[in-house]
Amino acid sequence: MKGIVLAGGTGSRLFPLTKVTNKHLLPIGKYPMIVHPVHKLTAAGISDILIVTGIEHMGDVVNLLGSGKDYNCRFTYKVQDEAGGIAQALGLAEDFAHKESICVILGDNIFENPITEFVKKFDQQSEGAKLLIKEVPDPHRYGVPELEDGQILSIEEKPQTPKSSYCVTGIYMYDEHIFEVIPSLKPSIRGELEITDVNNYYIQQNKLSYDILEGWWTDAGTFTSYRLANELMATQEFS
Repeated sequence: MKGIVLAGGTGSRLFPLTKVTNKHLLPIGKYPMIVHPVHKLTAAGISDILIVTGIEHMGDVVNLLGSGKDYNCRFTYKVQDEAGGIAQALGLAEDFAHKESICVILGDNIFENPITEFVKKFDQQSEGAKLLIKEVPDPHRYGVPELEDGQILSIEEKPQTPKSSYCVTGIYMYDEHIFEVIPSLKPSIRGELEITDVNNYYIQQNKLSYDILEGWWTDAGTFTSYRLANELMATQEFS
Protein backbone atom coordinates (compact mmCIF):
# COMPACT_ATOMS: atom_id res chain seq x y z
CA MET A 1 0.00 0.00 0.00
CA LYS A 2 1.14 3.51 -0.82
CA GLY A 3 0.41 6.67 1.13
CA ILE A 4 -0.88 10.03 -0.07
CA VAL A 5 -1.04 13.31 1.83
CA LEU A 6 -3.25 15.94 0.22
CA ALA A 7 -1.96 19.36 1.18
CA GLY A 8 -3.38 21.70 -1.45
CA GLY A 9 -5.98 24.43 -1.19
CA THR A 10 -5.63 28.10 -0.39
CA GLY A 11 -6.21 27.91 3.37
CA SER A 12 -8.51 30.92 3.09
CA ARG A 13 -10.24 30.20 6.41
CA LEU A 14 -6.90 30.70 8.17
CA PHE A 15 -6.07 33.98 6.44
CA PRO A 16 -3.92 36.02 7.15
CA LEU A 17 -1.77 33.21 8.60
CA THR A 18 -1.80 31.66 5.12
CA LYS A 19 -1.00 34.86 3.24
CA VAL A 20 2.66 33.90 2.86
CA THR A 21 2.72 30.16 3.50
CA ASN A 22 0.83 26.96 2.87
CA LYS A 23 -1.66 26.06 5.63
CA HIS A 24 0.00 22.68 6.04
CA LEU A 25 3.31 24.28 7.01
CA LEU A 26 1.80 26.05 10.02
CA PRO A 27 2.84 24.59 13.39
CA ILE A 28 0.70 22.11 15.29
CA GLY A 29 2.33 21.53 18.66
CA LYS A 30 6.04 20.96 18.07
CA TYR A 31 5.76 20.02 14.38
CA PRO A 32 4.57 21.51 11.09
CA MET A 33 1.03 20.38 10.32
CA ILE A 34 2.02 18.22 7.35
CA VAL A 35 4.40 16.14 9.46
CA HIS A 36 1.47 14.73 11.47
CA PRO A 37 -0.17 12.71 8.64
CA VAL A 38 3.28 11.68 7.40
CA HIS A 39 4.02 10.26 10.85
CA LYS A 40 0.72 8.34 10.93
CA LEU A 41 1.48 6.75 7.55
CA THR A 42 5.03 5.73 8.37
CA ALA A 43 3.94 4.39 11.77
CA ALA A 44 1.50 2.15 9.88
CA GLY A 45 4.36 0.74 7.81
CA ILE A 46 3.72 2.85 4.70
CA SER A 47 7.03 4.16 3.39
CA ASP A 48 6.23 5.30 -0.17
CA ILE A 49 4.34 8.60 0.17
CA LEU A 50 3.07 11.15 -2.35
CA ILE A 51 2.64 14.78 -1.29
CA VAL A 52 0.15 16.79 -3.37
CA THR A 53 0.19 20.54 -2.87
CA GLY A 54 -0.28 23.81 -4.75
CA ILE A 55 2.31 25.43 -6.97
CA GLU A 56 2.77 28.57 -4.81
CA HIS A 57 4.49 26.86 -1.88
CA MET A 58 5.73 23.58 -3.33
CA GLY A 59 9.34 24.72 -2.83
CA ASP A 60 8.74 25.33 0.88
CA VAL A 61 7.13 21.90 1.28
CA VAL A 62 10.06 20.21 -0.45
CA ASN A 63 12.53 22.20 1.66
CA LEU A 64 10.81 20.96 4.81
CA LEU A 65 10.32 17.30 3.93
CA GLY A 66 13.18 16.63 1.53
CA SER A 67 13.59 13.13 0.12
CA GLY A 68 12.00 11.46 3.13
CA LYS A 69 15.27 10.28 4.65
CA ASP A 70 14.56 12.09 7.92
CA TYR A 71 11.13 10.43 8.13
CA ASN A 72 12.14 6.88 7.18
CA CYS A 73 10.20 7.04 3.93
CA ARG A 74 10.42 8.10 0.28
CA PHE A 75 8.56 11.21 -0.88
CA THR A 76 7.20 11.92 -4.34
CA TYR A 77 5.69 15.34 -5.08
CA LYS A 78 2.86 16.43 -7.37
CA VAL A 79 1.57 19.95 -8.04
CA GLN A 80 -2.16 20.66 -8.01
CA ASP A 81 -2.25 23.63 -10.35
CA GLU A 82 -5.63 24.91 -9.18
CA ALA A 83 -8.14 24.12 -6.46
CA GLY A 84 -10.45 21.51 -7.96
CA GLY A 85 -11.47 19.44 -4.97
CA ILE A 86 -10.10 16.50 -3.04
CA ALA A 87 -11.04 13.98 -5.71
CA GLN A 88 -9.33 16.05 -8.39
CA ALA A 89 -6.15 16.21 -6.32
CA LEU A 90 -6.33 12.47 -5.71
CA GLY A 91 -6.61 11.85 -9.44
CA LEU A 92 -3.07 13.21 -9.78
CA ALA A 93 -1.81 10.13 -7.91
CA GLU A 94 -2.65 7.53 -10.57
CA ASP A 95 0.87 7.08 -11.92
CA PHE A 96 2.31 7.10 -8.40
CA ALA A 97 -0.12 4.44 -7.15
CA HIS A 98 0.74 2.21 -10.11
CA LYS A 99 -2.20 -0.18 -9.52
CA GLU A 100 -1.53 -0.52 -5.77
CA SER A 101 -4.05 0.31 -3.05
CA ILE A 102 -3.66 3.68 -1.35
CA CYS A 103 -4.13 5.21 2.07
CA VAL A 104 -5.03 8.91 1.85
CA ILE A 105 -4.87 11.44 4.68
CA LEU A 106 -5.90 15.06 4.33
CA GLY A 107 -3.01 17.23 5.44
CA ASP A 108 -5.02 19.11 8.07
CA ASN A 109 -6.25 16.01 9.93
CA ILE A 110 -4.72 15.76 13.39
CA PHE A 111 -5.56 12.72 15.49
CA GLU A 112 -4.36 10.68 18.43
CA ASN A 113 -4.37 6.98 17.65
CA PRO A 114 -2.43 5.01 15.03
CA ILE A 115 -4.14 3.67 11.90
CA THR A 116 -2.04 0.50 11.68
CA GLU A 117 -4.90 -1.91 12.46
CA PHE A 118 -7.15 -0.28 9.86
CA VAL A 119 -4.46 -0.52 7.18
CA LYS A 120 -4.08 -4.24 7.95
CA LYS A 121 -7.84 -4.77 7.79
CA PHE A 122 -8.04 -3.05 4.42
CA ASP A 123 -5.25 -5.25 3.08
CA GLN A 124 -7.42 -8.22 4.04
CA GLN A 125 -10.47 -6.60 2.38
CA SER A 126 -8.68 -6.94 -0.99
CA GLU A 127 -10.97 -4.55 -2.91
CA GLY A 128 -13.20 -1.53 -2.54
CA ALA A 129 -12.75 1.28 -0.04
CA LYS A 130 -12.58 1.88 3.70
CA LEU A 131 -13.42 5.07 5.60
CA LEU A 132 -12.71 6.04 9.17
CA ILE A 133 -15.56 7.89 10.86
CA LYS A 134 -15.75 9.77 14.14
CA GLU A 135 -18.57 11.02 16.35
CA VAL A 136 -18.36 14.83 16.54
CA PRO A 137 -20.44 17.67 18.03
CA ASP A 138 -20.68 19.50 14.68
CA PRO A 139 -21.20 16.92 11.92
CA HIS A 140 -22.78 19.51 9.61
CA ARG A 141 -19.26 20.78 8.88
CA TYR A 142 -18.28 17.51 7.21
CA GLY A 143 -19.43 14.63 5.09
CA VAL A 144 -22.01 12.78 7.22
CA PRO A 145 -22.68 9.04 6.91
CA GLU A 146 -26.18 7.60 7.19
CA LEU A 147 -25.70 4.44 9.26
CA GLU A 148 -27.90 1.37 9.50
CA ASP A 149 -27.14 -2.16 10.71
CA GLY A 150 -23.39 -1.68 10.59
CA GLN A 151 -23.36 -0.24 7.09
CA ILE A 152 -23.11 3.20 5.54
CA LEU A 153 -26.17 3.73 3.35
CA SER A 154 -25.05 7.09 1.95
CA ILE A 155 -22.89 10.11 2.68
CA GLU A 156 -24.12 13.69 2.49
CA GLU A 157 -21.70 16.58 2.23
CA LYS A 158 -22.18 19.34 4.85
CA PRO A 159 -25.90 18.71 5.43
CA GLN A 160 -28.09 21.21 7.24
CA THR A 161 -29.83 18.30 8.96
CA PRO A 162 -27.26 15.53 9.56
CA LYS A 163 -28.52 11.93 9.48
CA SER A 164 -26.05 10.89 12.17
CA SER A 165 -23.68 12.44 14.70
CA TYR A 166 -20.67 11.02 12.84
CA CYS A 167 -18.42 12.60 10.28
CA VAL A 168 -16.24 11.05 7.63
CA THR A 169 -12.71 11.92 8.69
CA GLY A 170 -10.08 12.77 6.09
CA ILE A 171 -8.63 9.26 6.27
CA TYR A 172 -9.51 7.07 3.30
CA MET A 173 -8.32 3.79 1.79
CA TYR A 174 -9.02 2.79 -1.81
CA ASP A 175 -8.24 0.04 -4.26
CA GLU A 176 -6.76 0.82 -7.68
CA HIS A 177 -10.20 1.23 -9.26
CA ILE A 178 -10.59 4.69 -7.76
CA PHE A 179 -8.72 6.04 -10.77
CA GLU A 180 -11.51 4.72 -12.99
CA VAL A 181 -14.13 6.41 -10.79
CA ILE A 182 -12.65 9.92 -10.62
CA PRO A 183 -12.85 10.68 -14.38
CA SER A 184 -16.60 9.87 -14.30
CA LEU A 185 -17.36 12.49 -11.64
CA LYS A 186 -19.16 15.74 -12.39
CA PRO A 187 -18.22 18.98 -10.59
CA SER A 188 -20.39 19.92 -7.63
CA ILE A 189 -22.11 23.25 -7.13
CA ARG A 190 -18.76 24.44 -5.74
CA GLY A 191 -17.16 23.56 -9.08
CA GLU A 192 -15.08 20.80 -7.48
CA LEU A 193 -14.78 17.03 -7.77
CA GLU A 194 -16.01 15.84 -4.40
CA ILE A 195 -14.53 12.91 -2.49
CA THR A 196 -18.04 12.27 -1.14
CA ASP A 197 -19.13 11.33 -4.68
CA VAL A 198 -16.25 8.82 -4.84
CA ASN A 199 -17.31 7.30 -1.54
CA ASN A 200 -20.96 7.11 -2.58
CA TYR A 201 -19.90 5.25 -5.72
CA TYR A 202 -18.23 2.58 -3.60
CA ILE A 203 -21.35 2.41 -1.40
CA GLN A 204 -23.49 1.79 -4.48
CA GLN A 205 -21.15 -1.03 -5.47
CA ASN A 206 -21.42 -2.56 -1.97
CA LYS A 207 -17.65 -2.28 -1.66
CA LEU A 208 -17.25 0.27 1.12
CA SER A 209 -16.41 -0.61 4.72
CA TYR A 210 -15.83 1.65 7.69
CA ASP A 211 -14.32 1.69 11.15
CA ILE A 212 -14.73 4.15 14.01
CA LEU A 213 -11.59 6.08 14.87
CA GLU A 214 -10.96 5.99 18.60
CA GLY A 215 -9.17 8.72 20.56
CA TRP A 216 -9.38 12.39 19.73
CA TRP A 217 -9.51 13.74 16.18
CA THR A 218 -9.83 17.19 14.69
CA ASP A 219 -9.22 19.02 11.47
CA ALA A 220 -7.14 22.19 11.64
CA GLY A 221 -8.75 24.20 8.87
CA THR A 222 -10.46 26.92 10.91
CA PHE A 223 -9.14 29.13 13.71
CA THR A 224 -11.24 27.22 16.24
CA SER A 225 -10.09 23.77 15.14
CA TYR A 226 -6.52 24.98 14.59
CA ARG A 227 -6.40 26.19 18.20
CA LEU A 228 -7.85 22.89 19.42
CA ALA A 229 -5.28 20.90 17.45
CA ASN A 230 -2.47 22.90 19.01
CA GLU A 231 -3.88 22.38 22.51
CA LEU A 232 -4.14 18.61 21.95
CA MET A 233 -0.63 18.34 20.54
CA ALA A 234 1.07 20.90 22.80
CA THR A 235 3.28 18.40 24.63
CA GLN A 236 3.19 15.41 22.28
CA GLU A 237 6.32 14.15 20.61
CA PHE A 238 6.83 11.63 17.81
CA SER A 239 9.08 8.72 18.60
